[in-house]
Amino acid sequence: MAVVMEGAAMAVAIKFPSFRIIRRSSRPSRTFRSFSASASASASASASAPPFANSLGHFTRPDFPILNQEVNGSKLVYLDNAATSQKPTAVLRAIQTYYEAYNSNVHRGIHYLSAKATEEYELARKKIATFINASDSSEIVFTRNATEAINLVAYSWGLQNLKADDEIVLTIAEHHSAIVPWQFVAQKTGAVLKFVSLNQDEVPDIDMLKKLLSTRTKLVVVHHVSNVLASVLPVEDIVIWAHDVGAKVLVDACQSVPHMAVDVQNLDADFLVASSHKMCGPTGVGFLYGKSDILSSMPPFLGGGEMISDVFLDHSTYAEPPSRFEAGTPAIGEAVGLGAAIDYLSAISMQRIHDYEVDLANYLYESLRSVPNVRIYGPVPSENVRRAALCSFNIESIHPTDIATFLDQQHGVAIRSGHHCAQPLHRSLGISASARVSLYLYNTKEDVDYFIHALNDTVNFFNSFK
Repeated sequence: MAVVMEGAAMAVAIKFPSFRIIRRSSRPSRTFRSFSASASASASASASAPPFANSLGHFTRPDFPILNQEVNGSKLVYLDNAATSQKPTAVLRAIQTYYEAYNSNVHRGIHYLSAKATEEYELARKKIATFINASDSSEIVFTRNATEAINLVAYSWGLQNLKADDEIVLTIAEHHSAIVPWQFVAQKTGAVLKFVSLNQDEVPDIDMLKKLLSTRTKLVVVHHVSNVLASVLPVEDIVIWAHDVGAKVLVDACQSVPHMAVDVQNLDADFLVASSHKMCGPTGVGFLYGKSDILSSMPPFLGGGEMISDVFLDHSTYAEPPSRFEAGTPAIGEAVGLGAAIDYLSAISMQRIHDYEVDLANYLYESLRSVPNVRIYGPVPSENVRRAALCSFNIESIHPTDIATFLDQQHGVAIRSGHHCAQPLHRSLGISASARVSLYLYNTKEDVDYFIHALNDTVNFFNSFK
């Protein structure tokens, strides 16, 4: 890390990272099924508990063993949940049980292990369908991640349905994974990309989006919740407007599905994507939701085993969705882990998680405003405007990577710095990078307080060189 002064640069010695696990007492680890008992025990000790100690974050925190460690000599405070979430013990055990008890390939064997693996893999698909209220589990396609899910739609639906001068409407606040695949498609088909800019509140201009829609519009690609601005788009309205001109809608729900109840039938979106690792599940698996009639009309994305009906030397016929889009051996253990994550979140209830995070989001925003010379990006919260539980920010004259490095190495606070896979958005804001703090159900107001304390210390350190 370097501190840049007027006309000079000064090197700052920084500790190398070190890690130490804080060993608990003999208290057994919980799954969320013990929530009620844990709540009762916590309530009896509430008289001596610190402020906020009865929050959802305090109840769920013991379920996440990774949080119980020291980093660089300080207790870990993990605030990088928009990048990836931590995993509860129930998910870790589900994955371990798969590999220890019924590891086998799916759909292809008649023996017990294969039948058990197939049952659990397909059960995970059904859990996802129920979680987002899809009409049938066949509308859920397992993918490596949300990026692959978007590429699947781009190459299978996009190349088949788009032609020269057709228009794809996106916002400049989209994640790179929702922009780059459509650039590929546009280059191959001659389709045109139209981008919605930000309004004065630093959210995508919905009035502009509505005006861009026309009979030439064939697809609208929008995020549900911004991973930088913390803004929430009115997806239901956007879908109605898009369908009125005959366009399809793809929703990037990576930052909404983990944090609120998402109902794809109410949204009426044609496609929706999300990633397991942001919703307490393992990495390496995500999913695509697609309406049955649309999926049935789409050709395969990848060729190989599992996605076929019959193979001849000169041609092949293909399986029905979702198998048509799941070539080869899938991420079985990861899918089982995602199913366990959905069980965990559902046991709490997504409405409860959302309500808790709304309060946490407001607390974070108001607390961060108190830091000198801070610039927070995105809308100001109000009665009518709710932000997600994240803040991207900069502090005058201090590089965001210096902020993130100092917080980590001096205070054990994990945040993100950089462009967050949203370079066009950062350019629109007149910056190249920002720092981002993002919360989840296991975070607490004490985490926010400690972050603000550490951030003020960081600011004072760098300002001491001025």
